[in-house]
Amino acid sequence: MTDIFMDIQELLASAKTQTFDRFEQKLNMLIRENYRYGNLSQANREIVLGIIKKNLYNIHNGIGISSLVVQREMYKLHQNRIKLDLTEEDLKDIREILALFKK
Repeated sequence: MTDIFMDIQELLASAKTQTFDRFEQKLNMLIRENYRYGNLSQANREIVLGIIKKNLYNIHNGIGISSLVVQREMYKLHQNRIKLDLTEEDLKDIREILALFKK
């Protein structure tokens, strides 16, 4: 987790100067290359990016994603897990990724 944590910190540090498209591209690459999140499909990565995009202003300003927002988003995902085709492992991975953005 240390490696991805360091990569996330670097990504966050450069987030203020990057467009969302570049930020999304780097985050996607980070998630794709990390063995822990190899089971996340493209649709699951889009879910994560959608949540991050909604909170991008706070991320850009160094505030990050609050615990309350993570909890609320995870609740919504859990309620819609069948429709979104999310497994318990997917939910766990999404929670871990979002936790990396907490301040």
